[in-house]
Amino acid sequence: MAVRIRLKKMGRKARPFFRVCAMNQQSPRDGRAIEELGTYDPMVPETDARAILNGERITYWLSVGAQPSQKVSTLIKKYGKDGTHLDAQKEALDRLGSRRSRAISRAMDAVKDAPKGKTPAEIAAEAQAAAAEAQAAAEAAAAAAQAPAETPPAEEAAATEPAAE
Repeated sequence: MAVRIRLKKMGRKARPFFRVCAMNQQSPRDGRAIEELGTYDPMVPETDARAILNGERITYWLSVGAQPSQKVSTLIKKYGKDGTHLDAQKEALDRLGSRRSRAISRAMDAVKDAPKGKTPAEIAAEAQAAAAEAQAAAEAAAAAAQAPAETPPAEEAAATEPAAE
């Protein structure tokens, strides 16, 4: 059995994602892998952060005769155990990590602010009900402000009858 280290395509249409795998040479591109050795995501904005490899396992597979594909051999040279771009990769991952941690903290804050145990539909319905109540209260206040001031009935009776002496 000839073993190749190659990319296994994952992801979806227009959003590729690859796993670096040790596979039987005769298995299909997306077939069963013997072992997964890393990932390669071409959509990551930082070029040096796209490939994450398990260098020790790749070294093992190369030592037992596995042949890397052309793209994987390039990735191994750059980001393998003794790669040429390891320092740049670490810096890129740190930069991405800070962006990612800020995004995660914003998402966590949004989750904390949301009421617990309610679906988004229930939250939207409550917001609509509150808006309707506020609208009704505003209309009632506007109607009260426009209506002429009425005198109470007791004062009306006293004002129409002459005072008895």
